[in-house]
Amino acid sequence: MKQETKSKIKVIVQGADGKMGSAIIGAILKNSDFKLIPVSLTAPETIEKSVIIDGLSITLFTPSEMRHYIPSGFIYSFVPMGKRTPEKDIPDVIVDFTHPKAIEYNVDFYTKMGLPFVLGTTGGDLDFITTKVGEAGINAVVAPNMAGEIVAFQMMMDWLALNFPGLYKDYDLTITESHQKTKADTSGTAKAMVKTFNQLGTPFIQDQIEKKRTEDDYKRLGVPEEYWGGHGYHTYSLSKKDGSVDFSFSHNVRGREAYIAGTLNAIRYLYLKDVNGKVFSMTDVLQNK
Repeated sequence: MKQETKSKIKVIVQGADGKMGSAIIGAILKNSDFKLIPVSLTAPETIEKSVIIDGLSITLFTPSEMRHYIPSGFIYSFVPMGKRTPEKDIPDVIVDFTHPKAIEYNVDFYTKMGLPFVLGTTGGDLDFITTKVGEAGINAVVAPNMAGEIVAFQMMMDWLALNFPGLYKDYDLTITESHQKTKADTSGTAKAMVKTFNQLGTPFIQDQIEKKRTEDDYKRLGVPEEYWGGHGYHTYSLSKKDGSVDFSFSHNVRGREAYIAGTLNAIRYLYLKDVNGKVFSMTDVLQNK
């Protein structure tokens, strides 16, 4: 483990033009632990070349532009020659909240550049990411959910599954998850919980998860209108096949603050880790292992 330092952690947040990316940038700008490098990855079809967040202009670049600038260092390509300061402009940590389809492409880039990263974008192939990180000898935090409170709930359920396997073998399971319309993939948290409930005896597959993304869905679920653009509602319902017992577990997050706080903790955790080619989870972050 690296020693604690008063130096600011230099961070690039990918997806600055997205809701989660911009929210994390806003939090970083207000936190004295961090220094934001004002460049960010965007989608290939994006026309805009920059975005303003809390008065700061963030330069946006597409994947092809990012690859083009690798030989000279992609950070420096956006800094005038006379103002380039390599020791200040190389990021300590990359934070990725882009798009599920971009994960493997981005991870390949980060590992080739030797850049540790926090990946909050869901939907990636963990085996692929683990292999790439190991080959590169860097570290990463990869988590389908950055909210520490929810990760702790998952840990509790994992403990239950480990100690009481098959407990709910006589039960039917339904999983419902609701997020803002802009979330393209099925909740990574819900997917992870499927595995836990399988260990507990319920024959459920990820394709059975009910994904809610419409305003009518939000009304039925009771999501306050001000949070339609940013929320995470999850419900896991168990019913005994003979109709005699019901269980329901739920966690409903309104806004992005819980995810932002967890992401900042993951950045700090990763920054203090020695380079050894390992992928960490938010469980590791919570336990500070």
